[in-house]
Amino acid sequence: MKALLMEEYKKLNYTDFPEPKIEDTQDILVRIKAVAICGSDIHGFDGSTGRRKPPIIMGHEAAGEVVAVGKDVSKFKPGDRVTFDSTIFCGHCAFCLAGQFNLCDNRMVIGVSCDEYRRHGAYAEYLAIPQRVCCHLPEGLSWEEAAMTEPAAVAAHAFRITPYSLNENIAVVGCGLIGLLLIDILKNAVSGKIIALDIDPARRQAALLRGAAAAIDPQDADCGKKIAEMTAGRGADRVYEVVGASEPIQTAVAITRKGGSVTLVGNVSPKIELPLQAVVSRQISLFGSCAISGEYPLVLDLMGRKKIDVKSLISKTAPLSEGEAWMNKLYNRTENLLKVVLMP
Repeated sequence: MKALLMEEYKKLNYTDFPEPKIEDTQDILVRIKAVAICGSDIHGFDGSTGRRKPPIIMGHEAAGEVVAVGKDVSKFKPGDRVTFDSTIFCGHCAFCLAGQFNLCDNRMVIGVSCDEYRRHGAYAEYLAIPQRVCCHLPEGLSWEEAAMTEPAAVAAHAFRITPYSLNENIAVVGCGLIGLLLIDILKNAVSGKIIALDIDPARRQAALLRGAAAAIDPQDADCGKKIAEMTAGRGADRVYEVVGASEPIQTAVAITRKGGSVTLVGNVSPKIELPLQAVVSRQISLFGSCAISGEYPLVLDLMGRKKIDVKSLISKTAPLSEGEAWMNKLYNRTENLLKVVLMP
């Protein structure tokens, strides 16, 4: 098969690669029809994360058609249109049995190569995966849209783990892909105001178009005052931080009301500076949101009913053979691209 192999850092080669085999009776073989370039792959492209060690076929945001199934597969058959969780969970550890698949003791992520394991991903024509991580696609959902299920599910998981009461005001710090998808989910679920914060004017405008009541530049000297005016002087009840760096996390804490919460979704920086006294003295709860834990059926239903609009977030579709060029554009930020989807 053809695959986009990272042979060394910053070097992707469109090349021949052995086709994966069904090695487990519960596995299915999927012909990949669309695979999106994830921000984690962009950060892994230069080796900075330590989780994409060459040689590796990256890619985990994908959808495709089932072409073969193991003898014990009961939920899928050849010809089915599917997408799949990026996390391969074991299904039998204590966390899996509790339904916390994202915390699985034996967790592996598709397209990741680290000290513990190497699992080739979906920048390829075929991928073999366990049926337990797969879901059928709703009618009418295109391959390109279906490849966006994973980031939509990441946003949905962050929402599901955050406590929320009727008519609370919500702020989203960072309006990149996950932040905008989170706004889509919030507008379908909450009754209070949704406030977006981003330093990029285009992303603030995108947040407004998706239903945010206001979009504010966090570097604006009056940012805190504006949020206070919208929240009866208290601050946002629940805040999602979707960047993962010191400054936006400090912003998130600063705009949260006393007794409120901040859900940390972004994961760019391994360490950050936390305003500890503000967190402690104002009794702010911090929640860490890791990946996905069963949200695929939820977001596929919302996407199928166009309650989550992923199509407008796709900046470009291109052949898999052009993957290195588009990865470089995303890495170097030479164009204003939000999401690029590759077609094997």
